[in-house]
Amino acid sequence: MRLILKTPVQGYYIDIMERFDIDLFKSLKPIGAKMTVTQFTGSKTGDIVALQFTSPVKATWVSKIIDHGQDEDTAYFIDEGDQLPFPLKSWTHRHIVERVDDDNSIIIDDITYSTGIRFIDFLIYPIMYLAFYPRKSGYRSYFNR
Repeated sequence: MRLILKTPVQGYYIDIMERFDIDLFKSLKPIGAKMTVTQFTGSKTGDIVALQFTSPVKATWVSKIIDHGQDEDTAYFIDEGDQLPFPLKSWTHRHIVERVDDDNSIIIDDITYSTGIRFIDFLIYPIMYLAFYPRKSGYRSYFNR
C-alpha cells in the first residue's frame, strides 16, 4: 500500500534536508503516541533510527537508512523497516525534498507498507494516514520559523 503526502515549506531544499535531525524527528511523533527515540545516528546511508512506543501500543520500531542523495533539484533519504510493530511486515519511507525556488521547497513523504495481507493493508490505511497527516503542520512549524 502506498501513502504520499506533500508539504510546501519555506527554505532552500538542501538546507531543509540538512535539518532532518533528531529534533525534527521528535517534533513529528504521532499525536497521542508516547515514543522514545532510543537510537538516531542520522539520515545518511547506513544510519539507524530506533523507537520505543509505550502508548497507544507497546512496540519497537527500527529502521535503517538504505540510501540518500541529492541533485540540482532534489534531496532525499530512504529508510527501510528492520524491526516493525505488528501487523507490519515491510516498510519503506522515501523522504524527499524538492526545490521550488531558492526560498521554497516541498517535502514529500512517500511511504510504502505491507502487512502481507492486502485487505488488512487497506483496513489500516486510514490509521496510517491519520498518523502521518499531522506531519504537514509539524513541518510547517519547524521550517517556517
